[in-house]
Amino acid sequence: MKETDLLKLFEDTQALLNGHFELRSGLHSNRFFQCALLLQYPRIAEQVCTALVEKMKAVLGKLEIDTVISPALGGIPVGHEVARALGTRFIFAEKNADKMLEMRRFKIEKGERFLVAEDVITRGGRVQETIDIVKQNGGIVQAVGVLVNRSGGKAKFDYPTVSLLDIEPVTWEPAECPLCKQGLPLVHPGS
Repeated sequence: MKETDLLKLFEDTQALLNGHFELRSGLHSNRFFQCALLLQYPRIAEQVCTALVEKMKAVLGKLEIDTVISPALGGIPVGHEVARALGTRFIFAEKNADKMLEMRRFKIEKGERFLVAEDVITRGGRVQETIDIVKQNGGIVQAVGVLVNRSGGKAKFDYPTVSLLDIEPVTWEPAECPLCKQGLPLVHPGS
């Protein structure tokens, strides 16, 4: 799948929003990828996640994965479809009361090989938390797969990372945001 095809899918499903947004990272942006709007269509979710797996195989070669894990909430449909494409188990890490990720429902076996799957990364905080959970529970992270990497290469992990779309929309620290200075209403779109 070409990046232009993926962008068209985002636009067609109204999952690429324009305006004044506060990202989960705390940064402000004039564009927001609301992957849930794209992933609400099962055939499209299957299509883009299969394309991500195909790209990962092309870039990394053979993937030796036992389980796919995703951070909740936005990564869940991505991880599920990636696991389906790979024919593996899928689990997810959940937010606790402190808004940190933790493993509550699932077990990780020592030596179990993982692919971490996410919808969008800006700074990569949730992916890193998920990596840490896998390692703390004796698992082995093999790779990271993400639909949209909007970090401009700034989000880095100690594992091979493949994204279907690499894009760096403009972001600002809140104190430097020109949209705030213009008085435009700030939207908190969530995951």
